[in-house]
Amino acid sequence: MDEHHFYVTTPIYYVNDKPHIGHAYTTILADVLARYNRSLDVPTYFLTGTDEHGQKVQKAAEKRGIPPKQHCDETVVAFQELWKKLGITNDFFIRTTQDNHVAVVQEVLQKLFDSGDIYKKDYDGWYCVGDERFYTEKDLVDGKCPDCGREVTKLVESNYFFRMSKYQDWLINYIETHPDFILPAFRANETLGFLRKPLEDLCISRPKSRLSWGIELPFDRDYVCYVWFDALLNYVSAVGYLRDDGRFARWWPASCQLIGKDILTTHSVYWTTMLKAMDVPLPKTIFAHGWWLIGNTKMSKSLGNVVNPMEMVEKYGVDAFRYFLLSEMTPGQDASFTEDVFVTRYNSDLANDLGNFLSRVIKLTIRSCNGTVPAAGEKLPEDLEFEKTAMDAVGVMEDSLREMKIDRGLDAVLNIARAGNRYFELTKPWKLAKDGDTARLNTVLNVAAGALFRSAVLLSPVMPGKMAELGAALGYSEAEFAACRIAGLRTMLDPVTGRTIADTAGLFPRVEQAPVPEAKPAKAEKKAVSGAVPEGVKLISIEDFCKTRLKTAKVLSAEPVEGADKLLKLQIDLGSEQRQLVAGIAKFYTPEEVTGRTIVVVANLQPAVIRGVPSQGMLLAAKAGKTLRLLAVDGDMIPGADIG
Repeated sequence: MDEHHFYVTTPIYYVNDKPHIGHAYTTILADVLARYNRSLDVPTYFLTGTDEHGQKVQKAAEKRGIPPKQHCDETVVAFQELWKKLGITNDFFIRTTQDNHVAVVQEVLQKLFDSGDIYKKDYDGWYCVGDERFYTEKDLVDGKCPDCGREVTKLVESNYFFRMSKYQDWLINYIETHPDFILPAFRANETLGFLRKPLEDLCISRPKSRLSWGIELPFDRDYVCYVWFDALLNYVSAVGYLRDDGRFARWWPASCQLIGKDILTTHSVYWTTMLKAMDVPLPKTIFAHGWWLIGNTKMSKSLGNVVNPMEMVEKYGVDAFRYFLLSEMTPGQDASFTEDVFVTRYNSDLANDLGNFLSRVIKLTIRSCNGTVPAAGEKLPEDLEFEKTAMDAVGVMEDSLREMKIDRGLDAVLNIARAGNRYFELTKPWKLAKDGDTARLNTVLNVAAGALFRSAVLLSPVMPGKMAELGAALGYSEAEFAACRIAGLRTMLDPVTGRTIADTAGLFPRVEQAPVPEAKPAKAEKKAVSGAVPEGVKLISIEDFCKTRLKTAKVLSAEPVEGADKLLKLQIDLGSEQRQLVAGIAKFYTPEEVTGRTIVVVANLQPAVIRGVPSQGMLLAAKAGKTLRLLAVDGDMIPGADIG
């Protein structure tokens, strides 16, 4: 991060098809980086847009039987609408068909032509329509495009070339002496590997006889500009290059240019040598992130496994979708997407950890303090330790932004909620309320509410809508919460005392997954065994007993079943999965008293619906007269351990 300015860019996306999860991830990542920097009081500019020239766009328009510009005007809407739906806060959306961009591209072309960095020659090579690139014979893999694997076409024609080879040695030295220029570091090594062989000059034109949809070369009207040369210049044309020197000086060089790893060479070699020839400083960092995979397979339209982000947003909500993408992928590495993985992370992080902690704080404050966050009294070591966990997350998040490890920062923030649930188990505020220990209860609730506030501010760049709701639950108006900044968290010592609490009615309701049917064990032969048994007890065989699968389970959250004074609805962790149980223990345990306990459950009981609420299993308890006690194990035990 640069304390003076932060300028982040995404690639501009082709308008020949609908946006997919890869487009969404890059743009959400850029948005989150922009929001975090704004929250750190760093002047920020965020650019995204669409690439609207080239052969792929022309072919898509021809297929539809409409002019290319009309095709662009119609298809760009899908990106603009999705970015709006995803809460993208870009400062500018550039389209390469805009007059200003076209003019800047033509001026750059003329400048490089006049300096001798662009020249004309005959060319004999292999052309890939999909990538709109020429390749030499040695570049091909099994006679096909080395990047996309498509068929290539032999072409012989006159074209204009950019003297990219002229800057090869300079670029190698620049990469080797600027370790933060291409990240992650192994991507810099990939680029250096590419540069170990002689660098060819770059063909930057296409004859109009073959391709008419592009920016006309100012020095030869029979040619249009190669789409990549045109597209890359959007990063400078959008911030005033050759038009507004003051504005350009304010934002350039870019702080972080986000790209997918498949366009590393075009950015780390083409773009950098273009800038050198233009005598323009290079961006501070080009960051190449990984791909989203389905299982171990790259998403591909031809395979029919492309995830539509709009469908995920409609099903699970935009903030949950944003959180999943940022928490599941370590920037720079590939990540696997499945709906089961999505639901598991949502339930674990948002519903169980954060949602459960929020629910406990709110309900206890409403019940015990008339809905007003009390002032804290004397703080004990456990209070100070929990407060330190919340404050430490601020520093971890700041470090993770500098290191482009946002998933690590998010984990530190979610750890506040995990630590908060443990803090409640340690301090037992429901017992403090029952015992009338008001002073101690007030301190616990104040500390907990303060930690929730800090979590909300730290998570706001990722989940702006839901965190605004959390802020409202803590008594902040929309405008008040929007004004809260990460930069002020360390000096904001008491952000919650006197705030009026509002019940959120479940900020992150659990997503129920269909239970996996248990395999039916084979029938075993029954053998009678004689012996004395207690009166009224019916004997069963060991084979019958073994049909019952008893397991340990951790109670993640609990709440009353509406309209049933004896029932609690529990969310439990069975180690390999999470389930919901309905249990008749409400007369004996409050939701707070059962949350966090490790209990014993029947894991293979046929699912049932009790008072309209699905229940997948049964907990075990001992009852004598008016006393009931939950069955538990002796000492700590992981969820999902077998009993027997």
